[in-house]
Amino acid sequence: MTPCALPSPRTGVELVDEYFIENRTRLLEVAAYLDRVDRAGDAGAGRDFRMRAFREALAVLAQDAPGRTERVQMVFSDPTTEPLPALDQKSARGAYDRWNEAV
Repeated sequence: MTPCALPSPRTGVELVDEYFIENRTRLLEVAAYLDRVDRAGDAGAGRDFRMRAFREALAVLAQDAPGRTERVQMVFSDPTTEPLPALDQKSARGAYDRWNEAV
């Protein structure tokens, strides 16, 4: 538990009892999404910066250590602090492209 986190009023078993099924469903949805991307047969999708970040986030989730929420958020976040001179596009991309040297 991180120092600023409040302790849960429920036990771990109570949390599993309450939330296991809905989170199992979420994992199955992620698995189905990845299967659909694979079946598309587009090798470029696997190299897309969003998919690279997605795989990194999955690796963070697999770690047995507290603080996963913050670490996953940081995988997708833009770490830069300098403002852009102009907006680079009209819609959000959902992940920062740290693999693109021009960004």
